Amino acid sequence: MSTYNKPYLTFQQQLELLKSRGLGVTDDAAALSYLGRIGYYRLSAYWYSFRKSALLQDPATKKITVQRLDDFYPGYTFQQALELYVFDKRLRLLVLDAIERIEVAIRVDIAYQLGQHDQFAHTNGALLHGNFSKKVNPVTGLTRHQEWLNKYNQVLARSKEDFVRHYKQKYGLPLPIWVSVEIWEFGMLSTFFQGMTVADKTAIAAKYGIPDWQVMETWLRALNFVRNVAAHHSRLWNKNLVDQPKLPKPGDIPEFAPLLGKPDITSRLYVILCILIFFMRGICPNSSWPQRLREMLDQFPALPKQTIADMGFPADWETHAFW
Repeated sequence: MSTYNKPYLTFQQQLELLKSRGLGVTDDAAALSYLGRIGYYRLSAYWYSFRKSALLQDPATKKITVQRLDDFYPGYTFQQALELYVFDKRLRLLVLDAIERIEVAIRVDIAYQLGQHDQFAHTNGALLHGNFSKKVNPVTGLTRHQEWLNKYNQVLARSKEDFVRHYKQKYGLPLPIWVSVEIWEFGMLSTFFQGMTVADKTAIAAKYGIPDWQVMETWLRALNFVRNVAAHHSRLWNKNLVDQPKLPKPGDIPEFAPLLGKPDITSRLYVILCILIFFMRGICPNSSWPQRLREMLDQFPALPKQTIADMGFPADWETHAFW
């Protein structure tokens, strides 16, 4: 049973609560409008770092943790939280733009690489890695490939795409891989890449100048995590990465050398932005995307304590090859 006991508050009461906790509000009408359109809870992710903190020690374990208090540090305003929200929204849209291009390109890569082996390669376990197509999960009794196919068949059954209906009516199932990839979600794409043979993964990774297929595998997983955060309109700018990308070995991709051995960078969004720039330079070399990203970073809101360092940007980031 839930122990949640906070009362329902009207928008006016929400605003008064924020004021009582020390958040500056210069335009009540505008603040009420934003609370009514964006919501207190969503905006609270952006004023969270404005709140005071305290160190607490567990009396039993002696472990020290940081706890956010209800009151705000002096100097913070509702408008600043809104500006951070708008920055994050623009960041999410820009990140999704790059991920879409990468996703489409890698769909083509997989279809082209595996299609030469079998036009229905995605259904042929013999063409995939044994850990993916033969190793059975003792809980489900299925291989990861079978689990992937179940997910794929659900997506296929739900699809309303004209080309899917056309192929079903004219040729029946299964769809050839170069048609099938067009309905794969990014998570399915990432999972299938993991399930491919080392030779096929190596061939695709090499196309992008990535010597180690395992690096590309982790990049796709990390991009899938970021894509899901952005697509669900969640806070992205200072998010901790659940799926952290592996960095190339020293000398493999020189641009990443300044990031090696720095977990405070590789656990934050900065490393993802570097990966996006790396891919975009190969996929869309004439795109203005890196420039638009740089321009947006220059417009990070002026806040008392928060900077792009909270996104994992190191002090010398402007000297890195990506920028």
